[in-house]
Parts: sequence; C-alpha cells; structure tokens
Amino acid sequence: MRFLKLLTATAVLSLPFGASAQNWAKFTSEIDRFEIFVPGGELKVEEVPYESEYGAVMPARVYSHEEEGATYTVTVVDYTDAREIHASRDRTEADYELYWEVDVRASIAYAAWNLRKRGGDITYDAYHYIDRIEGHQLQITNEDQSRTYAAIYLHDSKLYIAEATVPPNSIPPGFFQQSLQWIDEEGNRIRYRNYSDAIKVRDAPVRD
Repeated sequence: MRFLKLLTATAVLSLPFGASAQNWAKFTSEIDRFEIFVPGGELKVEEVPYESEYGAVMPARVYSHEEEGATYTVTVVDYTDAREIHASRDRTEADYELYWEVDVRASIAYAAWNLRKRGGDITYDAYHYIDRIEGHQLQITNEDQSRTYAAIYLHDSKLYIAEATVPPNSIPPGFFQQSLQWIDEEGNRIRYRNYSDAIKVRDAPVRD
C-alpha cells in the first residue's frame, strides 16, 4: 500500500463539537473531485482494492483521519473501467457481460448492506441526496456504544462513502457527512438542476 499526505485545506471553520473544540477546514481532492470538512483539514490517502458485489476488483482510495478515538474516512471507488474489468476476468455462464453496469448502479445499495452487516443498532437508514446527486445515509450505534454516521453517493461512475465514527457520548459527527460536495475540473462546486442530469454511468469501451 502507498500512503500520501494531502494537505489541501482552505476555508478554516471553528466548530464546537467533536472530541475537542478545534478548527475544522475544507479538504479538497483534485484527483477524485470532492471537498469535505475534516478536523485540521488534512486526510491521509491509501490506495486499496475494492471487491464489488459481483466479485470484480475496482481501484479505490481511502482518505482518513484519526484523533482522540474518532475516525473520519472517505472511500472513493472508481467504477470508470467497470466494463473492461468485468470483461477481462474469468466468468461463469451466469455472470453475463451486462452485469458491469448493474455492478455500478447497485453500488450504493451494496455499500449500505456492507455497513449494516457490521452489526449494531441502526437508528437511521434512508435515501438522501446532495446537489441532486442521489445516495443513502445511515446512522448506527455500535456494540461499544460508539456512533457511526455514514453517507454513500454515486457520481460520474465513482462511489463515495463518507463515514465518521466517534466515541460514546460524543456529539454526533453529522457535519462531516453533510459537508461533502463535488467539484468540476476548475474546482467549482457542482450543483445539478435536476436528478436526470446527475445520473451518469460511464460506458468505457473494452480495449483489445
């Protein structure tokens, strides 16, 4: 695995919650084109494999920060080459070529299922959207009484999983997931006018 320090932080904001009253700042990923507020505005990134619902391995990055018993992560799974990845692997007769697109479109539901199966008391589990980008949010009280707030979205063939877990009796980290937003190539925030504009699955051609 390879680790990088990403230090893009702007728009410092002082927020009275979390493990301590500290400065939060906007973190920007130019690679995966998202912004989110995190303690200190710094996230470490790890490149990892991600196994999809249909057993295809997609490239992914996990952006993370830990402090005082709390963890903040944004996992970005890149489904851009899903069609080619599916076509290149050994498949059974039941694993039809069309499943590459099903794999992408069902990725939010699959990620939510993976969160639920960890256990704990699910206190919120519902559809959500940001700037017309559709997704799902969950809140879970874990067996050790820590709280997990998770938000999952699919945008431009990339799956975004924002997850914050804080110790028992901490103020809920709702701001972390709610501050997530997407940016274009120039760094401007993307705001769709309707849902149909926000839905796009890249049909990358299979190369010989």
